[in-house]
Amino acid sequence: TQMQIAHQSIGPAQAPYVIAELSANHNGNLERALAIMTAAKEAGASAVKLQTYRPDTITLRSDRPEFQIHGGLWDGHSLYDLYQWAHTPWEWHQALFAKGRELGLTVFSSPFDFSAVDLLESLDCPAYKIASFELVDLPLIRYAAQTGKPLIMSTGMANEAEIAAAVEMALKHGNGQLALLHCVSGYPAPAAEYNLRTIPMLRQRFGVEVGLSDHTLGSATAIAATALGATLIEKHFTLARADGGPDCAFSMEPTELAELVASVNTAQAALGVADYQLTPSEQGNRAFRRSLYLVKEIAAGECLTEAHIKSVRPALGLPPADYDRLLGKRVTRDMSANQPLDWEWIAQDE
Repeated sequence: TQMQIAHQSIGPAQAPYVIAELSANHNGNLERALAIMTAAKEAGASAVKLQTYRPDTITLRSDRPEFQIHGGLWDGHSLYDLYQWAHTPWEWHQALFAKGRELGLTVFSSPFDFSAVDLLESLDCPAYKIASFELVDLPLIRYAAQTGKPLIMSTGMANEAEIAAAVEMALKHGNGQLALLHCVSGYPAPAAEYNLRTIPMLRQRFGVEVGLSDHTLGSATAIAATALGATLIEKHFTLARADGGPDCAFSMEPTELAELVASVNTAQAALGVADYQLTPSEQGNRAFRRSLYLVKEIAAGECLTEAHIKSVRPALGLPPADYDRLLGKRVTRDMSANQPLDWEWIAQDE
């Protein structure tokens, strides 16, 4: 059966399903979160995705060295502090889902533990996303799948065996509607590390919908992924990078997202089918292809030479493929110059 989220079909025949990832870009302000949702709808996103965790459902508060972050965007923070800063408060969720209904915009989320799935189920969340870092959490995948909702899973950092185990768990316990998002878990990630050729391989290997979770800057990676068969595109989204926040560096702004949506839709439309048929826009131009014309007057009984024949536009004369056969042939009547060549007045008995 074709994958569907909230009655919207997802697959190669549809325009790509573009997911605007809110993540931490609300900067702790519910009004800003709601404004980001409105901007996502206006930019043409199919859905907005939240992340449902609290610092204590995703990590431990500890001074041990392994809980501290060194280097990168979040250098100097502990994991607990980062998630405290970045999380979307659970008491906002009802307002965010209500805003989605008001906008006619699908809202779903990434749960990071069982309690998050329970909260989201109480809000009738239409689908679940398993983040790259959680792909190895098979009990979480099972718990989300058991809701009977469609599942999307990111594959950043995962090897084939880990992806296979996650897919098996999702299909065994879920409703059979599953998508994998090819992902590189760098923030931001260089396009040269994205290995988009993995997309058709994932589709072939697992037989599910495949998309892109895109941490590169700009639209080029998403457009290329669409050409390789990606049917979902997920992008971090904010009102303005200048506003700061944990994820601002690799988030798209509204005008950029609108451009991305238009571009991936064009890319999907341009794929079409593998075919040599004339298209409607070509039809009228066939008449201006090349053909052979007589470019010098000739008398009956004379033979055609290279001086008499030229390949020109339009296409009323004989095909250029006949050129060699015509040389040395006798004409049967007097002809003036600039006429399309025709076998009617050329002797073919020699």
